Amino acid sequence: MKLSESLEMYLETILVLAEKQPLVRAIDISESRGYAKSSVHKGLALLKKKAMIEIDERGAITFTPEGKHIAQRTYRRHLSLSKWLMGLGVPEKIAEQDACRIEHIITETTYQKLRRYFEEDDE
Repeated sequence: MKLSESLEMYLETILVLAEKQPLVRAIDISESRGYAKSSVHKGLALLKKKAMIEIDERGAITFTPEGKHIAQRTYRRHLSLSKWLMGLGVPEKIAEQDACRIEHIITETTYQKLRRYFEEDDE
């Protein structure tokens, strides 16, 4: 399932936060991203409707298998793209910002070609 850039960002943020803390709630996302609480609640409601996340009675957010898959794929792309851009000499802050944009629009075909290219270049 293809999600909007915004929804992918929410999934990626949940994944990163979950690696740092035992419980992820809407307020954590709001504080982490600097988003309004109302925007976060709308985004989470859409993710829940699309069966990407579940939210328990405490407000704890967990992934469905599909949601976790998309979050991991998006984050993996982000890490790879950042690394490649920095390897080309792009300053880290700019590489992070650009990777954040590119990760959502690049096709799987192009990403795989880049991945193979940069892996071959490492040898």
